[in-house]
Amino acid sequence: MLSRRDILKASALGALAGGLINTAEADEYRNIVPPTSFEPEKGAKDLYKYQISKSHKRSLPYGWAREATVTQFPISEGVAGVDMTLEPGGLRELHWHAIAAEWAFMLEGRARITIIDPEGTSEVADFGPGDVWYFPKGYGHSIQALEEGAHFILTFDNGHFSEFGTFSITDWITHMPKEVLEKSINMPASIFSKTKQGEAYIVGGKTPPALPLPKNDGGRDDSPLTHRYQLMKQKPFFESDAGSVHLVSSKEFPISKTITGAIEIVKPGAVRELHWHPNANEWQYYISGTGRMTVFSSHGHAQTSDFGPTDIGYVPQGFGHYIENTGDEDLKVLVVLDNGIYQDISLSDWIAKTPNYLLADNFSNQAEDWKDKPKDKLVISRKKK
Repeated sequence: MLSRRDILKASALGALAGGLINTAEADEYRNIVPPTSFEPEKGAKDLYKYQISKSHKRSLPYGWAREATVTQFPISEGVAGVDMTLEPGGLRELHWHAIAAEWAFMLEGRARITIIDPEGTSEVADFGPGDVWYFPKGYGHSIQALEEGAHFILTFDNGHFSEFGTFSITDWITHMPKEVLEKSINMPASIFSKTKQGEAYIVGGKTPPALPLPKNDGGRDDSPLTHRYQLMKQKPFFESDAGSVHLVSSKEFPISKTITGAIEIVKPGAVRELHWHPNANEWQYYISGTGRMTVFSSHGHAQTSDFGPTDIGYVPQGFGHYIENTGDEDLKVLVVLDNGIYQDISLSDWIAKTPNYLLADNFSNQAEDWKDKPKDKLVISRKKK
């Protein structure tokens, strides 16, 4: 199995080829003989794939969570992910994240979020399947399931961030002097007497009342930017008989400054074409269907992996890749990029906009061989019949 050092060396070789590291830094890598393939040994983990279903599940009476950080999935430096469910009334307690912003996609059920920002403005909003939320780094927030319960995927713009290491209000309160609590909120410290010692993480509660809430009891809703975006109710970014892409970046969702998200639906026999992202790492959660991806990391290195529901994929910034539907039902993939500005460069678009004579020189054939080349970017496509 390739070690983390092997991975870094391979990346450095690509950087050396592109002139991205200086001569002194390159000395260590000049005489490295790279492996002929990134295929792992039998029984070893895939480099660009992780089965989050094998992660430790933190289970509590009102919900559970399992995560994938660089600890479980070493290549995933740019994004960490969490699979979480809450039972009806289950509350992911008031908390904040010191080192990462949070971007989430609702898979099933309904949930309510609350959030407060540094200016003291706040928002309360309900979410259903296909909706997205974004909480900037350090903003205080909560998540509570409504009548149906809720299942969602959380992602964070830092692969080293652990959901199990958040700043939780119960953990904070139980470690503060009583007299300080009383001075801070002008109430008796006994108001917190039923709080268990340490972090509650997920607690049980009643199903929240219908919105809107009274203005003097959580219903101010005066945030200048909403933290909610109904992704699957918007017109697709791309759509054809081969599939569709629903995309949300900071352009459509201004609060989401560090993350772009997408739902890619690839029809049977089709492929999310060969492409790369110049400005972001790509994190994937396979929702349904079966797929295959090959990641190309330069210097003759490529690895192919097969994916099914709940599997996670990762593609480092600038690495070429595709997603192919290998089954007989739609392949549905949640894609998260750690940049609020969306960029990609695709093989079809590159070929479409390159002169035929140059393509012929590059691939040692004739200019007329390219007369039927794509006229524009294909995004998702299938072989002509």
